[in-house]
Amino acid sequence: MDAPLISPSAPLLPEWTCHERLQRTALFCFLRLQFPTFVLDEAVLLAHLERTYRLYRAKQSETLSWHAYLEGLYAQDWYVCVGCLERLEVAWETLFAARTGRTDCLLIDALRLRAARFYPNDPAAQEQTVQEFWSRLLVPDRPDTLPFLARYDGRRPLIPWLIRIFQNEQISRWRQNTDTSLEQDDHVVPADPRPLDASEGRWRELFVQAAREWLSQLADDDLLLLGLRWRYRLNQREAARLFGLNEGTLTRRTDKLRDRALEFLHRRLEAEGWTGEDLTPFILSELGQVLTDDPRLSADYLASLLARRQAGSVTP
Repeated sequence: MDAPLISPSAPLLPEWTCHERLQRTALFCFLRLQFPTFVLDEAVLLAHLERTYRLYRAKQSETLSWHAYLEGLYAQDWYVCVGCLERLEVAWETLFAARTGRTDCLLIDALRLRAARFYPNDPAAQEQTVQEFWSRLLVPDRPDTLPFLARYDGRRPLIPWLIRIFQNEQISRWRQNTDTSLEQDDHVVPADPRPLDASEGRWRELFVQAAREWLSQLADDDLLLLGLRWRYRLNQREAARLFGLNEGTLTRRTDKLRDRALEFLHRRLEAEGWTGEDLTPFILSELGQVLTDDPRLSADYLASLLARRQAGSVTP
């Protein structure tokens, strides 16, 4: 690839402490167990870890420690992304098979649905737009830019992040007179290309407050389900095994949890005067950070919940 992933002129990264090295080793072991069909060399993983840490740190106003970065890393999504960047066919197959959000459709189909919003009467343009985006996951459109996958820092779920990038790409075509870059605008995810309402920022803040309130009221069992399925991206079979349930039962519980969340969020925003119908832009742009910031969804706390549940003492 033409553009280097790590700038040679960038400042040196902070040294690893003993605890952080153990944390890193545990992370790599966990990922190899999760993805036995594509095992990447530790030197390759370390190089990518330092690259993505640099990407994320460049966006922060304060220096972020290695421990804090690893604590909030979406490790499985990060590993799939690294495998794709290393051009492993099995990693690409995993990405192709990834499913999205509430609709549970394949990533490629989710992109086609969004392309239809921008080109409603032009199927050829819809397909061309999706194919162009897919080709740019590894190949930058200009020598001075990075391909899309090389911009992923691992701190958000990969599939919603790719959908946001795709939407922003299309939105930029509708805003040809603006000089806002993709990186500056990637937190904005309108459901369509119409200009954002001037009060959108207020609703975004209220959504975050409502999401935090909803999280604070969750029972431990629901919190564990949310953490395993949404934050740590365990698939249905893996989560069902950990819960000791069959997949159908787990699916129904997941659907009920999702429906209760949407009902709660809609009710809170409507009480403040919200008249919109679609919360998807706020869910895609804000909910990930809310979940990342919640200490009850940290790796350590979820591990303790899982241990208590297996011992039969988690609050139902």
